[in-house]
Amino acid sequence: MSQSISLPGKPENTKLLGLDHLRTFAITFVILFHYRIFKHPEWMDQAFAFGWTGVDLFFVLSGYLISAQLFSKIAQGKGISLKEFFLKRFFRIIPAYLVVVALYFCIPVFREREALPPLWKFLTFTQNLGLNLKTTGTFSHAWSLCIEEQFYLLLPLIITALLYFKVGRKSAWLIIALFITGFVLRYISWVKLVVPFLEADDSWVAWYRAIYYPTYNRLDGLLVGVSIAGVFQFWPAIRERVTRYGNVILIIGLLLLAGAYFLCEDPGSFNATIFGFPLVAIAYGAIVMAAISPSCVLYRLNSRISSRIAILSYSIYLSHKGVIHLTQLLCSKWGIAEKGHVMFFICMITTILGALVMRYAVEKPFLHIRDYILYKKTTSNIVKPVAFLNVDLINKS
Repeated sequence: MSQSISLPGKPENTKLLGLDHLRTFAITFVILFHYRIFKHPEWMDQAFAFGWTGVDLFFVLSGYLISAQLFSKIAQGKGISLKEFFLKRFFRIIPAYLVVVALYFCIPVFREREALPPLWKFLTFTQNLGLNLKTTGTFSHAWSLCIEEQFYLLLPLIITALLYFKVGRKSAWLIIALFITGFVLRYISWVKLVVPFLEADDSWVAWYRAIYYPTYNRLDGLLVGVSIAGVFQFWPAIRERVTRYGNVILIIGLLLLAGAYFLCEDPGSFNATIFGFPLVAIAYGAIVMAAISPSCVLYRLNSRISSRIAILSYSIYLSHKGVIHLTQLLCSKWGIAEKGHVMFFICMITTILGALVMRYAVEKPFLHIRDYILYKKTTSNIVKPVAFLNVDLINKS
């Protein structure tokens, strides 16, 4: 079943087919990129080197979807219920996340690498700050979940403050200021924390720790997503004009992404560090705008495969490294070549199966508990808002 959400200017039961496709692409891109840290066919090294940007697409999607819900409430004059918002985020994100954290800390064989950061960093969602990929690289992909959780915490509080002070549309300047600040902070991080280590054999460790993982350097995608939601909600004339040209915007987004590919051919370079992240975010932002435009082919294309994978994307993201590691460990004992295509195919199957277990054993039961808590006072003759019955598209991360 495709996900539904209340979109600005659209019926409440609007199908997010386009965003299903984008989430499917994002999680596939990320998995194929991460698969290269395991034994893999050599052709994957170059083919999926740009797969790290799948996380940036998740950031844009999260920024858009979360903001669209909050802005829709504001436009309806209902205000923001912080209790309701945080309850939804908690039951959507935390249970499955804690299960995977427990697997990593309680079952050492699940770990794809040797050392883990301290448990408190995972529990406080600060693992991305100061992360040393060389010494504590196990479950390193949780860094993006940390950024998203920090975003989920701050965004509604900031919006509440802006509403209190009646800032209105002037708040757009805050997004612009934060976007520009990202350039400044990455430049300072580059000069102070990366350049001194450029001659070292492990200079990449310094770049990841100082540039790639810190929240303040990776806000571009989230800000682009928030901007799209804001424009589409509060500037309906612009929204109507933009959504007429969905396929054109999709082509523009793909061209920008191609430019980002060449700019970020060496992700650790100065140009990629300073300008690569915002260009990737803008490119994916254009593609997201296209996907939510009724005139775009992505909006109209219905695919059960995309819908199913989109639903599983969070569980896949959480568990895929541990599952791939266990699969290769077991299958290699059966004589299956670790770098072969058969091993790759088996790993992809087990990754999906692991996500299915997580989905039905953890995610869905807690989503039912969430709905019971949120809607237990709803009388039988009142229909629950469709926008909040299924928020599987909202990441994570």
